[in-house]
Amino acid sequence: MTTAVEVDRVFVALADPTRRRVLELLGRSPSTASALARELPVTRQGILKHLGVLRASGLVTGVRAGREVRFQVRPESLVATASWMTSLAATWDERLALLKRQAEQS
Repeated sequence: MTTAVEVDRVFVALADPTRRRVLELLGRSPSTASALARELPVTRQGILKHLGVLRASGLVTGVRAGREVRFQVRPESLVATASWMTSLAATWDERLALLKRQAEQS
């Protein structure tokens, strides 16, 4: 079950275009902060801050490999948030269908 706090953290993380781009790049393959900084117009320190937000949201995890940390996407967080959005959409679909039926009966 996805809690409201978990969903909030994911949406906060995804609200920033740089973090969305980092997530896209990590979705292709795991990477280090240095490699991500070479791909984006952001310093390594800036990338680390964005990765911190993504980690706190549960969207990304890091695995130490020697002196480096390789970051990768945790798809289960995206799946849980997508599931929450799907259930919300289903509720609205039901409400709109009811409204449509009421309008057609009038």
